[in-house]
Amino acid sequence: MGKMKFKTVDLAYVALGAGLIAVCSWLAIPTTVPFTMQTFAVFAVLSILGGARGTASIAVYLALGAVGVPVFAQFTAGVGILLGATGGYLVGFLLTGICYWITTAKYGNSLRAEIPALALGLLLCYAFGTAWFMSVYNRQTGPVGLTTALAWCVLPFLLPDAAKLALALTVSRRVRPRIK
Repeated sequence: MGKMKFKTVDLAYVALGAGLIAVCSWLAIPTTVPFTMQTFAVFAVLSILGGARGTASIAVYLALGAVGVPVFAQFTAGVGILLGATGGYLVGFLLTGICYWITTAKYGNSLRAEIPALALGLLLCYAFGTAWFMSVYNRQTGPVGLTTALAWCVLPFLLPDAAKLALALTVSRRVRPRIK
Protein backbone atom coordinates (compact mmCIF):
# COMPACT_ATOMS: atom_id res chain seq x y z
CA MET A 1 0.00 0.00 0.00
CA GLY A 2 3.02 2.27 -0.37
CA LYS A 3 3.05 5.73 -1.83
CA MET A 4 -0.04 6.61 -3.87
CA LYS A 5 0.28 8.69 -7.01
CA PHE A 6 -2.92 9.24 -8.91
CA LYS A 7 -2.88 10.34 -12.53
CA THR A 8 -5.77 12.20 -14.13
CA VAL A 9 -7.22 8.95 -15.48
CA ASP A 10 -7.10 7.46 -11.97
CA LEU A 11 -9.03 10.44 -10.60
CA ALA A 12 -11.63 10.03 -13.35
CA TYR A 13 -12.04 6.34 -12.46
CA VAL A 14 -12.32 7.21 -8.75
CA ALA A 15 -15.08 9.71 -9.57
CA LEU A 16 -16.89 7.16 -11.73
CA GLY A 17 -16.60 4.60 -8.94
CA ALA A 18 -18.07 7.03 -6.40
CA GLY A 19 -20.85 7.81 -8.87
CA LEU A 20 -21.65 4.12 -9.34
CA ILE A 21 -21.88 3.61 -5.57
CA ALA A 22 -24.21 6.64 -5.31
CA VAL A 23 -26.51 5.46 -8.10
CA CYS A 24 -26.65 1.96 -6.63
CA SER A 25 -27.46 3.38 -3.17
CA TRP A 26 -30.59 4.98 -4.63
CA LEU A 27 -31.87 1.55 -5.67
CA ALA A 28 -33.33 0.73 -2.26
CA ILE A 29 -36.04 -1.13 -0.43
CA PRO A 30 -36.59 0.80 2.83
CA THR A 31 -36.28 -1.25 6.03
CA THR A 32 -34.55 -0.62 9.39
CA VAL A 33 -31.32 -0.99 7.44
CA PRO A 34 -32.33 -0.38 3.80
CA PHE A 35 -31.74 -3.07 1.17
CA THR A 36 -29.68 -1.32 -1.48
CA MET A 37 -27.32 -2.17 -4.31
CA GLN A 38 -24.52 -0.27 -2.54
CA THR A 39 -22.71 -3.43 -1.56
CA PHE A 40 -22.81 -4.62 -5.17
CA ALA A 41 -21.28 -1.30 -6.24
CA VAL A 42 -18.62 -1.41 -3.52
CA PHE A 43 -17.63 -4.95 -4.56
CA ALA A 44 -17.69 -4.06 -8.26
CA VAL A 45 -15.71 -0.84 -7.85
CA LEU A 46 -13.04 -2.59 -5.80
CA SER A 47 -12.77 -5.52 -8.19
CA ILE A 48 -12.78 -3.38 -11.34
CA LEU A 49 -10.62 -0.47 -10.19
CA GLY A 50 -8.37 -2.28 -7.72
CA GLY A 51 -7.69 -1.63 -4.07
CA ALA A 52 -6.28 1.89 -4.22
CA ARG A 53 -8.71 3.42 -6.70
CA GLY A 54 -11.65 1.44 -5.34
CA THR A 55 -11.00 2.47 -1.74
CA ALA A 56 -10.53 6.07 -2.89
CA SER A 57 -13.93 5.84 -4.64
CA ILE A 58 -15.54 4.72 -1.39
CA ALA A 59 -13.87 7.58 0.50
CA VAL A 60 -15.05 10.12 -2.10
CA TYR A 61 -18.58 8.68 -1.91
CA LEU A 62 -18.59 9.06 1.89
CA ALA A 63 -17.14 12.57 1.69
CA LEU A 64 -19.78 13.64 -0.85
CA GLY A 65 -22.52 12.35 1.42
CA ALA A 66 -20.98 13.97 4.49
CA VAL A 67 -20.94 17.43 2.87
CA GLY A 68 -24.56 17.18 1.83
CA VAL A 69 -24.68 15.67 -1.66
CA PRO A 70 -27.65 13.23 -1.52
CA VAL A 71 -25.72 10.08 -2.41
CA PHE A 72 -26.89 7.83 0.42
CA ALA A 73 -29.92 5.52 0.37
CA GLN A 74 -33.27 7.23 -0.27
CA PHE A 75 -31.43 10.36 -1.54
CA THR A 76 -30.24 11.32 1.94
CA ALA A 77 -27.03 13.07 2.90
CA GLY A 78 -25.18 14.75 5.74
CA VAL A 79 -23.02 13.96 8.70
CA GLY A 80 -26.19 13.07 10.59
CA ILE A 81 -26.65 10.03 8.34
CA LEU A 82 -23.07 8.92 8.98
CA LEU A 83 -23.52 9.41 12.72
CA GLY A 84 -26.97 7.78 12.71
CA ALA A 85 -27.82 4.19 13.52
CA THR A 86 -26.93 2.84 10.06
CA GLY A 87 -23.92 5.09 9.47
CA GLY A 88 -21.54 2.44 10.72
CA TYR A 89 -22.37 0.28 7.72
CA LEU A 90 -21.49 3.15 5.40
CA VAL A 91 -18.17 3.69 7.17
CA GLY A 92 -17.77 -0.10 7.12
CA PHE A 93 -17.57 0.07 3.31
CA LEU A 94 -14.26 1.84 3.79
CA LEU A 95 -13.08 -1.10 5.93
CA THR A 96 -14.14 -3.42 3.11
CA GLY A 97 -12.02 -1.39 0.72
CA ILE A 98 -8.98 -1.38 2.97
CA CYS A 99 -9.29 -5.13 3.56
CA TYR A 100 -9.57 -5.77 -0.18
CA TRP A 101 -6.63 -3.45 -0.91
CA ILE A 102 -4.33 -5.10 1.62
CA THR A 103 -5.32 -8.65 0.65
CA THR A 104 -5.02 -8.20 -3.11
CA ALA A 105 -1.77 -6.27 -2.74
CA LYS A 106 -0.35 -9.33 -1.02
CA TYR A 107 -2.07 -12.16 -2.94
CA GLY A 108 -3.00 -10.64 -6.32
CA ASN A 109 -6.29 -10.18 -8.17
CA SER A 110 -7.21 -13.81 -8.77
CA LEU A 111 -10.62 -15.04 -7.71
CA ARG A 112 -8.85 -17.09 -5.02
CA ALA A 113 -7.74 -13.81 -3.43
CA GLU A 114 -10.68 -11.58 -4.30
CA ILE A 115 -13.50 -13.73 -2.92
CA PRO A 116 -12.01 -14.04 0.59
CA ALA A 117 -10.89 -10.38 0.50
CA LEU A 118 -14.39 -9.14 -0.27
CA ALA A 119 -16.06 -11.63 2.09
CA LEU A 120 -13.76 -10.68 4.97
CA GLY A 121 -14.27 -7.01 4.14
CA LEU A 122 -18.03 -7.53 4.28
CA LEU A 123 -17.70 -9.26 7.66
CA LEU A 124 -15.70 -6.27 8.92
CA CYS A 125 -18.43 -3.98 7.58
CA TYR A 126 -21.10 -6.05 9.34
CA ALA A 127 -19.15 -6.09 12.62
CA PHE A 128 -18.38 -2.37 12.63
CA GLY A 129 -21.87 -1.44 11.43
CA THR A 130 -23.61 -3.64 13.99
CA ALA A 131 -21.51 -2.33 16.88
CA TRP A 132 -22.23 1.23 15.69
CA PHE A 133 -25.95 0.46 15.28
CA MET A 134 -26.19 -0.95 18.80
CA SER A 135 -24.37 2.03 20.29
CA VAL A 136 -26.53 4.63 18.54
CA TYR A 137 -29.78 2.68 18.99
CA ASN A 138 -29.09 2.21 22.69
CA ARG A 139 -28.55 5.98 23.11
CA GLN A 140 -31.53 7.05 21.02
CA THR A 141 -34.18 4.40 21.61
CA GLY A 142 -33.19 2.01 24.35
CA PRO A 143 -31.29 -1.20 24.84
CA VAL A 144 -31.01 -3.64 21.98
CA GLY A 145 -29.22 -6.95 22.29
CA LEU A 146 -26.67 -8.38 19.90
CA THR A 147 -29.04 -11.12 18.75
CA THR A 148 -31.74 -8.59 17.90
CA ALA A 149 -29.28 -6.27 16.16
CA LEU A 150 -27.93 -9.16 14.08
CA ALA A 151 -31.48 -10.26 13.23
CA TRP A 152 -32.33 -6.73 12.02
CA CYS A 153 -29.09 -5.68 10.43
CA VAL A 154 -27.11 -8.71 9.27
CA LEU A 155 -29.10 -11.93 8.85
CA PRO A 156 -31.54 -10.55 6.23
CA PHE A 157 -28.57 -9.34 4.18
CA LEU A 158 -26.36 -12.44 4.12
CA LEU A 159 -27.82 -14.14 1.04
CA PRO A 160 -28.48 -10.94 -0.93
CA ASP A 161 -24.94 -9.72 -0.22
CA ALA A 162 -23.47 -13.07 -1.27
CA ALA A 163 -25.42 -12.79 -4.54
CA LYS A 164 -24.20 -9.20 -4.99
CA LEU A 165 -20.62 -10.33 -4.42
CA ALA A 166 -20.97 -13.05 -7.07
CA LEU A 167 -22.62 -10.63 -9.50
CA ALA A 168 -19.95 -7.98 -8.91
CA LEU A 169 -17.13 -10.45 -9.58
CA THR A 170 -18.87 -11.66 -12.73
CA VAL A 171 -19.31 -8.10 -14.00
CA SER A 172 -15.76 -7.15 -13.04
CA ARG A 173 -14.32 -10.00 -15.09
CA ARG A 174 -16.00 -8.48 -18.15
CA VAL A 175 -15.22 -4.83 -17.43
CA ARG A 176 -11.72 -4.96 -15.88
CA PRO A 177 -9.92 -5.90 -19.13
CA ARG A 178 -11.24 -2.65 -20.66
CA ILE A 179 -9.89 -0.47 -17.82
CA LYS A 180 -6.34 0.86 -17.97
